[in-house]
Amino acid sequence: MGQFSEHVQALLAQLSVEEKAGQLNFLVGDLFMTGPTMKTTASDKFDEQIRSGEITGLFNIYGTDYIHRLQKIAVEESKWGIPLLIGADVIHGLKTIFPIPLGESASWNLELIEQTARAAADESTAVGINFNFAPMCDIGLDARWGRVAEGGGEDPYLSGLIAAARVRGFQGKDLKAPDTLAACVKHLAAYGAAEAGRDYNTVDMSEYRLRQTYLPAYKKALEAGAATVMSSFNDLNGVPCTANDYLLRQILREEWGFDGLVVSDWASIAETTAHGTSADLKDAALQCLQAGTDLDMMSEAYLQHVPQLVANGQLAMSTLDQAVGQVLSLKEKLGLFEDPYRYGNLEREQVSLKSDQHLQLARQMAEESIVLLKNKGDLLPLEPKQHLLTLIGPLADNKADMNGTWSFFAEPDDPVSFYEGIKAVQPVQLALGCELYQSTEQHFSEAIEKASAADVIILALGESAVMNGEAASRSDIGLPENQLDLVKALKKLDKPMIAVVSCGRPLVLSALEPLVDAILVTWSLGTEAGHALANILFGRSEPLGKLPMTFPRAVGQVPIHYQVKSTGRPYLGDYSEPRSERIYQSKYRDVENIPLYPFGYGLTYTHFNLSEIRISQSEMYLNDTITLECLITNTGKRKGTEVVQLYIRDLVASITRPLKELKSFQRVTLQAGESKTISFRIEPDMLAFYRKDMTFGPESGQFTAYLGFDSESLKSVNFTLLDEE
Repeated sequence: MGQFSEHVQALLAQLSVEEKAGQLNFLVGDLFMTGPTMKTTASDKFDEQIRSGEITGLFNIYGTDYIHRLQKIAVEESKWGIPLLIGADVIHGLKTIFPIPLGESASWNLELIEQTARAAADESTAVGINFNFAPMCDIGLDARWGRVAEGGGEDPYLSGLIAAARVRGFQGKDLKAPDTLAACVKHLAAYGAAEAGRDYNTVDMSEYRLRQTYLPAYKKALEAGAATVMSSFNDLNGVPCTANDYLLRQILREEWGFDGLVVSDWASIAETTAHGTSADLKDAALQCLQAGTDLDMMSEAYLQHVPQLVANGQLAMSTLDQAVGQVLSLKEKLGLFEDPYRYGNLEREQVSLKSDQHLQLARQMAEESIVLLKNKGDLLPLEPKQHLLTLIGPLADNKADMNGTWSFFAEPDDPVSFYEGIKAVQPVQLALGCELYQSTEQHFSEAIEKASAADVIILALGESAVMNGEAASRSDIGLPENQLDLVKALKKLDKPMIAVVSCGRPLVLSALEPLVDAILVTWSLGTEAGHALANILFGRSEPLGKLPMTFPRAVGQVPIHYQVKSTGRPYLGDYSEPRSERIYQSKYRDVENIPLYPFGYGLTYTHFNLSEIRISQSEMYLNDTITLECLITNTGKRKGTEVVQLYIRDLVASITRPLKELKSFQRVTLQAGESKTISFRIEPDMLAFYRKDMTFGPESGQFTAYLGFDSESLKSVNFTLLDEE
């Protein structure tokens, strides 16, 4: 117990086994399970359990008066006066809702992502929350998995930077400050690799794939100082993650040196019996505590069975004390022992929630999250009040779905709808056209009639909030068929059409793409959705977004991502040549290998040119660096921002390596006609990987560096890493 403070060690010496078990019991508050709503009225449901020390905290409740009343019971009426943890799923905002995390990731703006997390922490702590179950660091390679909406996308490097930014935003510089809260890195580990993209499904992968692709983002978030970790629902190579001592002890604590709290996911301790690795709840409690899961969320396994497990000698007191010590230490780090009422302030509630500053931040982030995928003939931006517009679709005047998945605390009527945002700039006709999943002749006819009088048709299509997120896997990730039928009917009018696609995952847009002139991917943009869209449509703001996940041509390509390997028979044929179908190379017979839109892709309202790459030297040693330079020029007629991306390929290695890996990027803003020289430094640690013997480091040999505006359209230059002199 040497890592615990004297105060925590003194408490551990005083608490009974039953009281220690109570400190490991974490329960949900009055959450309605039927939808994204939250009960905020005071309840006495948990008073007696708090008074008797059977609860260490509650989650998904909020409100200063209610939480302070519960804290008062804990510190004044329970035996030891231990304050409560108050947790919550504040995934992309509390009352001010920012774009879903995948949408924020499309901004590639780490500073802005940190600011939105900071604002979310400000609002959350104002209403009494001190422990947030975010960020999600799971790598998403399979768009069928609904929880890609919560993460940073497919790339370990970008996802790690985003996760670290969110940790810094949530926790600030002082975890005891009344406007910061503990972050939780989740879900350890490899939850995003569920077989068939089906949530909660099994994960089976090599040690190399686990360490090279899936673990780095978690580690990056922990290096940023995250106070806690959440174990994952899935089993990994046959062992449920909540009972996986290889993950939770060897990797997390021994290799990475993490010395914080590990919390289970919702009832994942109890679920080890369904996995078939524990006989009953008592066995589950023993396995998970010994594996390193400190805090039991919703199983009540530790509360019910720890005393007996200690009494019969199955569970060592030292193991129990380690878990309880982590819980008490987190409360201490949050300053709860000094002031249990520091989180929650009625005056701050009035000032912080949906403040003008937060709404402006939400609008900026929503604008920067939007990705322009197509802009035929430079249809966008539209000149305000120069076109007769008709806005059509199930998401055209839909407010609640703008909040997106995981917006428990949001008000369904708060978001600015697309219709409201456009109407604030210029008059626009509105038609439903179809429901999200169903069509009627009446709605079709009305939409066609109104669209007939328009100069430009804007289509608001895509997923509702419940079509992605947890337990929302989809086997078909295209637009619902009825929405495509609407587009096909409107196409016959031969009018310019702009598709605004809301989604929580990459969608298959192959059927939509040839029918429309422009495509904007808007994810779920949050509270300021309508204003953000209008600003992009009318050119008040420039589209800046870049895809954080690959958009496939067909669902049969999934999982699809840019970090593919060559294979022994890479496809070298011409996709337009029918005879190529008979070549024995790695390909599909019915669709191209390449995606519809690659990772890192996103257009702007202007045009950029990148010169050939200048390299400072073609050889480097392990103590050297190489500098790459190129000239980027805005060749268009508008100011714009482009993201220049650096990728590297290891051409020959002890194991097979990806064709390219993202290593750095820079956002560059230029006026029309302006040029700028930008540079990137390549350092040896950027070339490191898990080698054949599973040691980590670079290998000497040949490399190719690429610079470009997405993962496919790239300039290249070669260099060599030499052994030490």
